[in-house]
Amino acid sequence: MSDGTVHPILAAQGEPGTEPLAKVRTGIGGIDYVLNGGLPEGRMTMVAGGPGTGKTLLGLEFLYHSAMEGEPGIFIGFEERAESLRQNARTLGWALAPLEEAGKLFLLDARVDPEVIISGEFSLKALLAIIEGQARAMGARRVVVDAVDVLLRLFDDPARERRELYLLNDWLNQHAITSVLTAKVSTEGGGRYEFLDFMANTVIYLDQRVLEQVSTRQLRVLKYRGSGFSRNEHPYIIGPSGIILVPIPAVELKYQALGPMVPSGHPELDVMLGGGYRRGSAVLISGTSGSGKTILACTFARAACARGERVLYIDFEESEAMLVGSVRSAGIDLQPCIESGHLKVLATAVESQGAEEHIIDAGRVMEAFQPDHVVLDAASSAERLGTPKVAFNYLVRLMGLCRNAGRMLLMPNLLSGGEVLEVVSGIGVSSLVDSVIYLRQQESEGELNRTVLVLKSRGAKHSNQAREFRLTDHGIEVLPPYVGTGARPTGIARQQQEAREAAEGLRLDQQIRAKEAEIAHLAAALEARAADSRATIAQARAELETMRIELEERERGRQVRLGMRRPERERHPGEGNHE
Repeated sequence: MSDGTVHPILAAQGEPGTEPLAKVRTGIGGIDYVLNGGLPEGRMTMVAGGPGTGKTLLGLEFLYHSAMEGEPGIFIGFEERAESLRQNARTLGWALAPLEEAGKLFLLDARVDPEVIISGEFSLKALLAIIEGQARAMGARRVVVDAVDVLLRLFDDPARERRELYLLNDWLNQHAITSVLTAKVSTEGGGRYEFLDFMANTVIYLDQRVLEQVSTRQLRVLKYRGSGFSRNEHPYIIGPSGIILVPIPAVELKYQALGPMVPSGHPELDVMLGGGYRRGSAVLISGTSGSGKTILACTFARAACARGERVLYIDFEESEAMLVGSVRSAGIDLQPCIESGHLKVLATAVESQGAEEHIIDAGRVMEAFQPDHVVLDAASSAERLGTPKVAFNYLVRLMGLCRNAGRMLLMPNLLSGGEVLEVVSGIGVSSLVDSVIYLRQQESEGELNRTVLVLKSRGAKHSNQAREFRLTDHGIEVLPPYVGTGARPTGIARQQQEAREAAEGLRLDQQIRAKEAEIAHLAAALEARAADSRATIAQARAELETMRIELEERERGRQVRLGMRRPERERHPGEGNHE
């Protein structure tokens, strides 16, 4: 059974002190969410729709889930045989017979012979008496009346039709039965029995339409007395186990903040991204055919699996074998990742089913596989699901499923032209994605070269440089940034330009070395001349010093000779006559 999750906006309805309407869960995935908890307890719900929309299935599934939880119910069919219902239920994995034997489910074949109606022998009172007795015996408080329009058409009297229907409604209300009546209508709110919409407390309309050759089913709640509900149209499918509905309002802007960085699988790309991808983010890899989108996605997938993380690869373009084989030539071997259980490939032709089937299949696989990351190859393939709106809704809902679980979604996106505006806008989800990587191919010198540019990386300081990259037999090779002057060449043109720049650099280097040698020679010559000058000066100083010494010697000799020539009396003062 559904957990009866209530939309937060709907739950806020009602004034303080008001008593909420009692409800019964249907047990059908998503419908209880749309109904803000389930069907009104003890009241009538009308389910109308065209052929093949699943009206009978909805009513039977409601009773089946109720019976499985111990709540008995009665199914009254005016169109299908009880045995046909049992057979149809078995195809969905529902075993009705054990529930019937246990007194939890009763299938009443109420098909009426038209001759009985015409003769006037048929009375709805007799049928209600049978139902009342059975309900009392089982303790049943839930009843489904299937194809009530078949019964009404037999009367061929509008006045009697209404009387009989009012009789049924009064009986259900009197016994406080939670009931579901189904009827066929060709258009919303139209048809012969539109008065049923006014009588019922809740009206659910099921529609089946074809858009661009793609069939889709939509559910819409037209009214719900005493309760809030989602008024949007909600796509649903009839799957292998019953009705499955993924409510569009479930994709709410309540996501957690982006998580830590996750390596892209290539160190140079991590540098450009400011550290890598963010966990829980949505990444768009845009480029024309052959630009390397799938190689980049598989580079990440292989690296994530090597870290022990799980990756779900949803492939709209190739089978699993083709995917593994096509990237092996680039040195990426995904087979070990598949064999280890870390990589699961969900390969489905996009035209094989509608958007609802695809989103539900993806959700079912995510629930079972519990991946850390999801790759959708390619996001542009969603355009083949139908209209642009259908494609947009599919991508938004897939992003919502991933964000709510904290999973990163990596989406290669095929561009038809390659203009930057187209890259950013993508298929209408550019404002919702967190990172945009642009892979561009350009022709020069008779060859095709590739560049990668990070246009957007939310929450990270990313590079604004376009880097050339190559697809080699050992993976992606991201070249260093071109730092030359002029236009940014790639491929052979870049090699030629870098060769010219290298030759010019070598020429300048040689000139510098020659000039350095010339300067050294001049400096040596200057030093030699300076040395000669210093030697001459030193010799002159030595000669000067010799001259000074000679002069001093001469002065001392003169003083000696002068002393020797003094009179005796001057040399011995105080000597003379002693009388």
